[in-house]
Amino acid sequence: MNLISLLIFLAIGTVAGWLAGLLMKDNDFGLLGDILNGLMGAVVGGYLSGLLGISGSGLAGPIVAATLGATVLLLGVWWVRRA
Repeated sequence: MNLISLLIFLAIGTVAGWLAGLLMKDNDFGLLGDILNGLMGAVVGGYLSGLLGISGSGLAGPIVAATLGATVLLLGVWWVRRA
């Protein structure tokens, strides 16, 4: 992975974490937690979209996949905290 790919991955993860934080208003992780969740969500979302055979073009596809992955992670954290 070169530097440009790493920066794009970080940017997509940051946007995805922010969007997932907006969708799941009951989290209290703060900005850094949202960014880290977005980066992990980008990995989870990429894996899930590959499993389901869903692909997108440009930046919109990866941002949607990463946001969905980050939201899934936040739902899992919410579920564990609730138990």
